[in-house]
Amino acid sequence: MGSRVECFEQIRRDRDREGLSIRALAARHGVHRRAVRQALASPLPPPRKRPTGRPAPKLGDYRQLIDQWLTADQTAPRKQRHSARRIFQRLTEEHGAEVSERAVRKWVAARRRELGDPPAAMVPLVHDPGAEAEVDWGQAVVILRGRATKVFIFHMRACHSGGAFAMAFAAETQQAFLEAHVAAFDWFGGVFGLIRYDNLKAAVAKILKGRRRVESDRFIALRSHYLFESSFCLPGQQGAHEKGGVEGEVGRFRRRHLVPVPQVASLAELNGLIAAGLISDLARTITGRSETVGQALVGESAQFRPLPVEAFDARETTTPRVDSKALVTVRQNRYSVPVCLVGRKVLVKIGAAKIEVFSERRLVASHERLQGRYGVAACLDHYLELLARKPGALRHSLPLRCERDRGGWPSCLDALWAAIEARYGASEAARQMVDVLLLAREITPARLELAVRGALAAGSSDGHAVALLARSEPRAQSAQIKLEPRLAAIGSEPGRLDAYDQLLAGGVSR
Repeated sequence: MGSRVECFEQIRRDRDREGLSIRALAARHGVHRRAVRQALASPLPPPRKRPTGRPAPKLGDYRQLIDQWLTADQTAPRKQRHSARRIFQRLTEEHGAEVSERAVRKWVAARRRELGDPPAAMVPLVHDPGAEAEVDWGQAVVILRGRATKVFIFHMRACHSGGAFAMAFAAETQQAFLEAHVAAFDWFGGVFGLIRYDNLKAAVAKILKGRRRVESDRFIALRSHYLFESSFCLPGQQGAHEKGGVEGEVGRFRRRHLVPVPQVASLAELNGLIAAGLISDLARTITGRSETVGQALVGESAQFRPLPVEAFDARETTTPRVDSKALVTVRQNRYSVPVCLVGRKVLVKIGAAKIEVFSERRLVASHERLQGRYGVAACLDHYLELLARKPGALRHSLPLRCERDRGGWPSCLDALWAAIEARYGASEAARQMVDVLLLAREITPARLELAVRGALAAGSSDGHAVALLARSEPRAQSAQIKLEPRLAAIGSEPGRLDAYDQLLAGGVSR
């Protein structure tokens, strides 16, 4: 277009300066006389005329086949219908058609309009500060404890500022849905006037005509606690565009913060990475805006409804009875409690990620919630009093297996066990190992592990040496160094325990 405009300009100048005829101007500039007349009439060339005629002549009889596929698509699942590209691929691969993809696309677009499936038209909207937010779930794959695992990510996005919250869960459950709301409101520092949803099972018990819904009782309780309004999209494809902001956010966040695939040891670690991503996103600027998302969110927060004094307790409760193996059954999985509670009823609070057990208003057990059914989560500490009376059961106990599977059993404990067993035999070794494990109630597990390693380094294969090191004041490594020769001397004389009495009476050399 630019070269034609310049040509028109030169023709007009030559006519003005020299008064040349149309024929002379056409000869000088190498154009048709019609172009000269157009230039003299207007400085802008007229738009080029597109050729008219029968569209896509090379499609021939394939047009009828395309129409059949498009008609059949009317009853096919929305996400499994032909795209124009897929139609082109099928024509060339299955029927050997020599047609261009561009011709196929033009024909498909025209036929879809005729079949009543035109491109969706949407009205641009504006959102007042604090007025609306949108909620949706997304999915991602992470390497969790060395294994590729699908996780479900809850998203809540502020419509005005574009600020967003995200949180990962092991499953897309109602429990996770409710807890995520509590965490999201806390992160935003307030509550939106209205929140828009898909027809999520966590919130909707039954879909009625239009936008009416029968909502679940627990969702109603959450909404009542925070006093926000809820709105639900139309079912199916009709409502797909009604919360496009959060749907775009789901994909953007996944590409921005979960690529490459994160490698984490727990969901808590993954949510730590997600939280860091949320903070960094506050510095981004949405196209067409002059302020950052964080700046817009600060301005919007003044319009939020204040948080209630207490957060909504999204946990469910149940009161199972502790069985003879010190286990309680919750949602078809079993969790251990201290053996002293066998036969009693306890209160269990069920969270999306954690199971907490209370007895007489005191927290007695806490477990990571198991997914699936018929799993067992057993804590070795819950059974130590029983194992002190039956130490022979330790080696093959389920709690020990669970501890190993969780990575809570350091290799130094196996080394100590083997050393004690080689010196005193299996029965005495099991008894001493129970005594060593009981030390973790007095000190931290990390300090116990340090004491075990110190005893092994001194060549002392005895649980009493571990207890001595564990209970000594952690003033400096020099105290342990002074103790090592004495421990080694004890370890070299099997059966002699009188030296321990001297150590315990005199304490650590200073």
